[in-house]
Amino acid sequence: SGLGLFTMVYGISLFIETSNALIVLGSVLIGILLGEWWKIEEGLEHLAIWLESRFNRGGQSDGKEKFIKGFLTATLVFCIGPMAILGSIDNGLTGNINTLVVKSILDGFAAMAFASSLGVGVLFSAFIVLIYQGSISLLAAQVQSFATPVMMNELTATGGVLLVAIAVSSLLELRKIRTASLLPALLVAPLIVWIISLLN
Repeated sequence: SGLGLFTMVYGISLFIETSNALIVLGSVLIGILLGEWWKIEEGLEHLAIWLESRFNRGGQSDGKEKFIKGFLTATLVFCIGPMAILGSIDNGLTGNINTLVVKSILDGFAAMAFASSLGVGVLFSAFIVLIYQGSISLLAAQVQSFATPVMMNELTATGGVLLVAIAVSSLLELRKIRTASLLPALLVAPLIVWIISLLN
């Protein structure tokens, strides 16, 4: 519960840095529509089920549900945080890995906390995090002149909303939210900023 409360407060602190809350709102609404259309939540669940069937031999009746929850929760928490995005972009643009090293240390402690209650599914989130951060680094290297501080600010604020959703749904278990379906919002936010800049 302590980690859940921290995640919620941290997410709120990121959101209030936005310069235009309507951009964040639009990003979340459009993002969840895309996420549901692309069936991201189902895709991650199917991947988790496949991994569980191959690697989890615990035999508990609730083993599958626990594995999926651990996999999804850890994947979302480790991918959505601004350090994952900013660190990967910094690595792609300059080759600097300092931010990613710090994030890895923090993730290691968080993973131990998650694994103690959510099980081995947390371990397999590392593969998704590797693909996610690696893809951002490669993309950043190709779009150096495109990203602006405003884009990064709204993207981070949108990530804050997603962190609150994770805290409410997976960590504090206050209400079920299809948080994986919100992930496209992280792509929509900078796109909205770009469109607004064109209109102005």
